[in-house]
Amino acid sequence: MESRPLRYFVAVAEERSFTRAAGRLGIAGPALSRAIRNLEAELGVRLFERSTRVVELTGPAEVLLAQARPALDALDAAVRRAVRASAPHRSVLLAVKADADGGLLEDILTAVAAEPDAEPVAVRLCGWREHTRLLRTGEADAALMFRPYDPDGIDADVVAVEPRMAALPADHALAGASRVRLADLGIGPEEVDERAEHDIGEHGVHDLAQLLALVGLGTTTTVLPRSVAARYPRQGVAYVRIEDCPPATLVIAWPERSRSRGVAALVRATTAVAESRGMGAAIETPR
Repeated sequence: MESRPLRYFVAVAEERSFTRAAGRLGIAGPALSRAIRNLEAELGVRLFERSTRVVELTGPAEVLLAQARPALDALDAAVRRAVRASAPHRSVLLAVKADADGGLLEDILTAVAAEPDAEPVAVRLCGWREHTRLLRTGEADAALMFRPYDPDGIDADVVAVEPRMAALPADHALAGASRVRLADLGIGPEEVDERAEHDIGEHGVHDLAQLLALVGLGTTTTVLPRSVAARYPRQGVAYVRIEDCPPATLVIAWPERSRSRGVAALVRATTAVAESRGMGAAIETPR
């Protein structure tokens, strides 16, 4: 089966409209309808229940959609990686969110050059929780990121496990404490992993620097890994360790089917740098 009919099917399934899907794909509506009818005939199943107002997916369509999305992503990723592999100057693309690298990035870039089979590493800066999408679509070969993340199709080694800090206004009642507890902050253990991301969205800011400006103004508090807090000193912000908080786990991740020697060299360098700093943890693959 060609990939084009599947892309047409996914567009209709996501838009729930042939008209919107045709606009998204840049093709004429009748051509899209014919393509879907041909796909239904090839599969021997009905994919959509059509009416004048709405398009609904059938049971077989729900199954096909769940399988088609990752299949198309994998195909696109393979094409991107093949194109990059043919480039005269190959490199490993490492996805990193700015200042969320455990303070290790510069040392990693230095160490990887000494590894056998090493390739130049190009850093791809990305946003919150964007790393795994870049890995799956072939827009990155590896990623340095904190848990949690969707592990489907991703392999990873633990790089560092570190405590989390409460970011408090400097005049907060707990700002001078040596340690605080989650209950003191009104935070449940299940909220910790998403806390900074949630706070950024709730307050309508775009990044951590803006969020910490609000902390300094006394508008909010937040929770950060210790290495991130160390990279963001602020005169109006006090960082206090949270004694009963689950630790933050930094990993180096890559697509599970990767056979790149350059990626393997990057992983070795990353774990070696972390261990040399006393940050290393037992290697594991998250599932």
